[in-house]
Amino acid sequence: MPLTTTGELITRAAAARSAVASFNVITLEHVEAVITGAESVSAPVVLQVSENAVKFHGGQLLPLARAAVAAAERAAVPVALHLDHVQSETLLHQAAEAGFSSVMYDAARLPYAENLAATRAAVDRAHAQGLWIEAELGQIGGKNGRPPLDAHAPGARTDPDEARAFVADSGVDSLAVAIGSAHAMTTRTATLDHALLKRLSSTLDVPLVLHGSSGVPDGELTAAVAGGITKVNIGTALNIALTGAIRDFLADHPEAVDPRGYLTVAREAMTRAVARTLRTLGAATA
Repeated sequence: MPLTTTGELITRAAAARSAVASFNVITLEHVEAVITGAESVSAPVVLQVSENAVKFHGGQLLPLARAAVAAAERAAVPVALHLDHVQSETLLHQAAEAGFSSVMYDAARLPYAENLAATRAAVDRAHAQGLWIEAELGQIGGKNGRPPLDAHAPGARTDPDEARAFVADSGVDSLAVAIGSAHAMTTRTATLDHALLKRLSSTLDVPLVLHGSSGVPDGELTAAVAGGITKVNIGTALNIALTGAIRDFLADHPEAVDPRGYLTVAREAMTRAVARTLRTLGAATA
């Protein structure tokens, strides 16, 4: 079906009191697994490409983006493309033409005032291209001599009052909040601050996004969606499934040299991970 937009999927998920899952893709096998997993449970999905993934592909956005668009247009469920954790002005300018309907502009490493100024400028550029824009706000650094604290450093939390001002002054369409998750976790041991999420949800009038969701247990994810999270980012969980399947295959077939053998089982493992996550989130039926 035709490529849809991230904003449309988030709006639909919010109306259904659900959440849309946004999976980081690095290879074509990731793309295929995400779409097949979504089709297996009849759920819409977002394919997201990070700036780090673009760097992995030699700094070229279009090859993976074009493949993702082609796969999405042949999917039996709605699929959108999202450009994740963008700091590069070049990538921001390329997003719309490459098929992306949304971008997460990442200036959260900066002190509050600089984050706001950079994000406001990015919002203006993104909206001029028709892009939905997400930003990130963790614990505010740079005050009283403190350095900025990464939004997903241990203990980082988003302050509701600062978040309200940030959203109003920046014009972002959605906000990734720090409530206890962390990027690149390989164990599902994160505990979320649900009381803080409740305050954020009641304070802000934009959809809330949870980053680092691979390390969040099912029960915590379900509670986060019930508490107001409407977009959930997953990346490491797919890579754990992929890598584990390849290790097992090569251990059982040490003579194997054809990558299609181990990439097939890797893709199947990622497909199962996608389907399980979507069922956990109660993703709206496509």
